[in-house]
Amino acid sequence: MTMILNLRKPTRRRFAALLAALAGIATAGAMPGVLGVTEARAASETAQKIADHFSSVRSMSGEFVQFGPRGEQTGGKFYIQRPGKIRFNYEKPSAYKVISDGNSVVILNSKLNTSDLYPLSKTPLKLLLDERIDLSGGKVKSVEEAEDLTTIKLSDKQVFGNSTITMMFDPKSNELRQWTITDAKGKDTTVMIFNVQEGVKIDQSMFKIDYDKNFKVNRKESNR
Repeated sequence: MTMILNLRKPTRRRFAALLAALAGIATAGAMPGVLGVTEARAASETAQKIADHFSSVRSMSGEFVQFGPRGEQTGGKFYIQRPGKIRFNYEKPSAYKVISDGNSVVILNSKLNTSDLYPLSKTPLKLLLDERIDLSGGKVKSVEEAEDLTTIKLSDKQVFGNSTITMMFDPKSNELRQWTITDAKGKDTTVMIFNVQEGVKIDQSMFKIDYDKNFKVNRKESNR
């Protein structure tokens, strides 16, 4: 994987709005509240139980709708395979695709001919797509259990910066329904998933990243 050296640092211009919802490479923001020791332990145990169920799902596909902080709405199809692989295909007129191959995450824009590459380890996708989702170490900030949804709020400064990700699960099936990233300015971007199928076979070419192309695209851009 020679082109892995071309990994970029996140840039607000291309990255913050789009991948904040999908992969959560977030800018600095307000620190979340801190739970008491007993409360935090109970919240972590509940969250870990749900996370263990989610970890047991080895592959899934479905559709998504993304709601931006200014009310903008986009949608498309997604594919996930554990560990570490994901693909989001945005519907037209959006020109974006987001792909992770287990090592890196790339954001492709066919309209602008851009290819931005990031380490998977620097995004919450790493947390969510590991063999086992580990919510220890104070990552769980709150858990709210209601009749229709269980809501888990997470933060991990090394991955999320000072921003937070809030995940919502079906309380009966423990299936993931949606997540929200709250950015530096307190603005939310939400992704809802539906028509989800679990245990599906996915063509592995769906998760392939063209590192050579990424290198050439960015070398050309840097020479402008």
